[in-house]
Amino acid sequence: MKILSSLFLLLIFHQSIAQVSPEKEVQSKVEEATVFLKGAQILRKETVTLPKGESIVKFTHLSPFIAPKSIQLKADGELTVLGINHQQNFLNQSEKSASLLKLEKALEQVNEKIELENTYLSIAQEEIIFLQTNRLIGGKNETLNVTTLKQAAEYYGNQLTALKLQTIERNSTIKKLLEEKNNLQSQINSLAGEKEFASGEVLVRVDAKVSGSFSFELSYLVDNAGWFPSYDIRAKDINSPVSLHYKANLRQDTKVDWENVKLTFSSAEPSVSGVAPELRPYLLNYNTAPPSYSQRTGSVAGKVMDPEGNGLPGVTIVVSGTTIGATSDFGGNYSITLPNRASQLTYSFVGYVSQTLPITADVMNVVMREDKVALNEVAVTAYGISKRMKGMAERQEVKFDADEAQAMQSQPIPMAQVENQTAVTFEITTPYSIQSDSKNYTVDMVTYELPAFYQYFAVPKVNNTAYLIAGITNWEQYQLLEGEANVFFEQTFVGKSLLDVGYASDTLEISLGRDKMVTVKREKEKDFTEKSFLGNKKTSSRMWKTTIKNNKSQPISMVVLDQVPVSTLEEIEVTVQSLSGGKHDTKTGEIKWDFELAPSATKALELKYEVKYPRSKNLVIE
Repeated sequence: MKILSSLFLLLIFHQSIAQVSPEKEVQSKVEEATVFLKGAQILRKETVTLPKGESIVKFTHLSPFIAPKSIQLKADGELTVLGINHQQNFLNQSEKSASLLKLEKALEQVNEKIELENTYLSIAQEEIIFLQTNRLIGGKNETLNVTTLKQAAEYYGNQLTALKLQTIERNSTIKKLLEEKNNLQSQINSLAGEKEFASGEVLVRVDAKVSGSFSFELSYLVDNAGWFPSYDIRAKDINSPVSLHYKANLRQDTKVDWENVKLTFSSAEPSVSGVAPELRPYLLNYNTAPPSYSQRTGSVAGKVMDPEGNGLPGVTIVVSGTTIGATSDFGGNYSITLPNRASQLTYSFVGYVSQTLPITADVMNVVMREDKVALNEVAVTAYGISKRMKGMAERQEVKFDADEAQAMQSQPIPMAQVENQTAVTFEITTPYSIQSDSKNYTVDMVTYELPAFYQYFAVPKVNNTAYLIAGITNWEQYQLLEGEANVFFEQTFVGKSLLDVGYASDTLEISLGRDKMVTVKREKEKDFTEKSFLGNKKTSSRMWKTTIKNNKSQPISMVVLDQVPVSTLEEIEVTVQSLSGGKHDTKTGEIKWDFELAPSATKALELKYEVKYPRSKNLVIE
């Protein structure tokens, strides 16, 4: 009903203005694009020559994914903007590229060949059935001689053999054609998808006081665009600063190419509600469970497919509630690293319904569903609506003006980082061209040389591996967002990590991976593992020996963690007998050693403790 009402109002609007107002069609150019984590704000500029009086300025060939409520228009000169109307032109659908048209033509030809081969195959199969049905020679009263029988058998055998071979050949050809069809379909999906969309249009009704040229600035929000951050973290050695390369992974399929536009990346999310959450009472009762919060580490991989099972390239996968994201490759495959608190993944792709799914496994294959919602809803917004247009539906305009703050330091590529009240923006002053093809474009935004201190970290109880950790202080000034990071150490790629700034403290710790040049070994000393009885008490003793060796040619700073059990009952007593200088946290049982280790040096750490408990009880002790 809402759509019909809007269409009816639009019809009245066109009929009322067509009689008295000339129409000026304008094909403007995208000048600026502010890309949000989801969506983008587009700015178009154009100078239009208009006669005196009322006119209709019609901006054509726009994206079909415009948010009508976000449309804004600024006009300079002696004219009044009477109204703004957004519509979609189904007669002028978004143009396809030459490569896409060529692929679609090739796909059509392959389909014709498949249909022809199936026809030949059907004829051959019918001939085989006919031949097998009429194998009997002669009538009931006719006597067959050897010559006639031999001729019939030879003819039957030759014909059946030829038809069988023909059937095999046709099936083989059809199989090859189907493979070619799937390859063409995958390539078409990677360029633009299967769906066609009506182009967007914005009609502006103006009243010019004098004839002349007027400057227009049209801005609006558009869907099917977005970005997520990623990083390259490079450390030359443990005596050099960390080089952090801040990158934006941009994709857009707005059906309009951005040619030489000024790009701005913003951490804002206009589509997400800014209303602060509220706590609800947690009512305790019998047979009720407290809230549970799942935590997951590691990564998720899988394949994103269309309803026919073909891989979808260019699908954006984002950890819900974060800026951590990835895109599917040409075959629809993806892999994304997860923070500890990750619980859901959101999959989005143009022409398909966005899906938010709980993380249930390390491998998640997803089938996208086509979006059946029509794109023909009409919305109207206006600036300074005249009395004759008061009956039309009004829309509240959405403004995106931001308070500018002090710019950050200049960077190797021309850009400026601006910190606003609720978001951070990166203004790229070098023009960029981004095609509407859903491909992932990587834009290097800024590079920081970060002073860092390095420390090796090991938990030998979990695994005998030393990890190199880079600690960065005062990291808040760089306004980093959480995202995946490619880690390079000593000019070698050591793996992927996470820049999880949401839970960082005063020091941002970045794992630079394992270092096999530092060996760690933890062993139980059997000679000190004993059990004795005294009165009504049992006493069990344990001793662990951890050996650290620095095989590097330079000294290192090392942190080693271990633990002793913590008693939760008064009748169980835990006594630490030897720590080798480690610090004991009595609440958690954690033992921490922090020391320097010279080149080629070895350090042995001893941990000995005993546990006393009632003789009548059994206690499992490591």
